[in-house]
Amino acid sequence: MIQSRNLITDVEGLRVGNAHDAKLASGVTVTLFDEPAIASCAVFGGAPGTRETDMLEPDKMVQGIHGIALSGGSAYGLDAASGVQAYLREQGTGLAIRDVRIPLLPQAVSFDMLNGGDKNWGRYPPYRELGYEAARTAGPDFELGTAGGGFGATTVNLKGGLGSASAVTSSGHVVGALVIVNSVASAVIGDGPHFWSGAFEENDEFGGYGHPETVGPTQRELIWKGGPQPATTIALVATDAVLTKAQAKRLAVSSHAGIARGLRFSHALYDGDTVFAAATGRKALQAEEDFTHITAVVADCLTRAIARGVFEATALPFASAQPAWRDRFRRRERP
Repeated sequence: MIQSRNLITDVEGLRVGNAHDAKLASGVTVTLFDEPAIASCAVFGGAPGTRETDMLEPDKMVQGIHGIALSGGSAYGLDAASGVQAYLREQGTGLAIRDVRIPLLPQAVSFDMLNGGDKNWGRYPPYRELGYEAARTAGPDFELGTAGGGFGATTVNLKGGLGSASAVTSSGHVVGALVIVNSVASAVIGDGPHFWSGAFEENDEFGGYGHPETVGPTQRELIWKGGPQPATTIALVATDAVLTKAQAKRLAVSSHAGIARGLRFSHALYDGDTVFAAATGRKALQAEEDFTHITAVVADCLTRAIARGVFEATALPFASAQPAWRDRFRRRERP
């Protein structure tokens, strides 16, 4: 029987590390693969910040990558990949080209520049060192909420954060999701406490409120950060299945349904919504429908992970900081 942490690390062959700077109010989350993983990605937001995503397209040469970085810091945060590369190089990990090894590490960033943290870092931003530390500490267990790349994340009305969830498909494949919830919109219905993800909740993993009986027009009114303020939800989904690069691409595309269900709304002009998909290749597909089951259950995991990221978050210690879900609703009597 598979022991579940309800984290993406339930997928055999990967580990996750976090690092953050409380004064900066930002951080980095890194996933490292024990062996090069087949991976692809799908970028659906209008304002993405990414690195090394072109090589993940199915027609490109590279067949395996060594990790994925998810970071705050907007374009400055792209420095995090350099720190992770430095760590991997020290371990002798990378694509071998004669006597040279090149660690392959795609990345996506979220915009957390207006959350109250001190962004006056001097000449160079601190994300390279944060990336190194996150990689150095990667393991099977990691913190959710205000941690790693989700440390400075926000939604329109509540503190965002780092979320994760896992599941097992009917064919026995383990799948999981890891997400930084830094949405331009909302993860809760109306003023809360119900999450848009509520219908997918398992074992009271984000409060046990479930889904309300009805959702009326007032609860569906659009609220968002507004104006030229980018935000983004960036994620990695993973499975232990043996997949081709083309299948990994399809998995990344279909997983965006998890974002669309978990937030009201997503994929907007000021969003940078990006999903990476990776396969660690530990269990072969036995039937044609196995892959379809994986795509459906992975999207469900991403929906759940979004709510967990907000549910587990704690408020930043700044005067104008957004409240955390748990500060507003944890003591409320459940219906």
